[in-house]
Amino acid sequence: MKFLLQTDDATKVVENLILPDSVQKAQLTETVTKIFSTDYNALLNNLIEQALWIGLKIVLALAIYYVGKWVTRWIIRILDRSFERRNVDLSLRNFLRSMIKVVMTILVILAAIQTLGVNTSSFLAIFASAGLAVGMALSGTLQNFAGGVILLLLRPYRIGDFITAQGQSGTVKSIGLFSTQLSTPDNRIIYVPNSAISSSIVDNYSQPTTRRVDWKVSISYGDDIDVARKEILAMLTQDKRVLNDPAPIVVLAELGNSAVILSVRAWASNADYWDLFWGINERIYKELPQKGIHFPYPQMDIHVKQN
Repeated sequence: MKFLLQTDDATKVVENLILPDSVQKAQLTETVTKIFSTDYNALLNNLIEQALWIGLKIVLALAIYYVGKWVTRWIIRILDRSFERRNVDLSLRNFLRSMIKVVMTILVILAAIQTLGVNTSSFLAIFASAGLAVGMALSGTLQNFAGGVILLLLRPYRIGDFITAQGQSGTVKSIGLFSTQLSTPDNRIIYVPNSAISSSIVDNYSQPTTRRVDWKVSISYGDDIDVARKEILAMLTQDKRVLNDPAPIVVLAELGNSAVILSVRAWASNADYWDLFWGINERIYKELPQKGIHFPYPQMDIHVKQN
């Protein structure tokens, strides 16, 4: 050190930092006395008490958490029974179950944390600030949540209904917090965001009990329209799936370029719609030609002029 410091003042400062041997011996003696005079039994007992108290709080927090989970499941089971007795809509039932489960889980976790001696007010402040930041970042997700609440309140469709929305058609399998699950006829699963479906046009085919079935039948020019009408009405009246009120009708709808187009309308229950549509289609194709009614092919007359 003296080699590094070239000035006399710096040398004096370093020499003053070195304590005399008597002072160093006195400090060493005091330190050794403190070490041997410490009551290690009391210190050990204090450490054991603190460890036991911390372990007890941990066990109590775990007990509160698991008991809270059991209470949550018990409350949900009671709600399910109450919903079944009151015939609550299945979609609303699933939504409320999810909401209650989330809220109860948060309360149980906060109670367990408070048992450990942690001030939950700080956690609430952190959750509030984090919730604000997450809410701003996930504004679209919150819109989906709000859309789900609107769907459950207004109920434009329910689980099991066949709907068309956002260009997608399918049977509603579930209405979640953020999306609606559709099952298509070819067994595909489509998830439509609730915010989009709640603000768009929804075609619900299952809500009405009856539906009108429409056919377009093209016959040749020159064929007897009355015969075609009589035969088609006979097919409809013979079919038990066709309702008598309103009565089925057959009218001349259009004079096309190469065919006379008949419009056929009949009413049936919702469940019989497609079976009736396909069945009458097949009978029209098989039976009308037997009565002298022909189905024309598209044709075009071309006139050639020579100079």
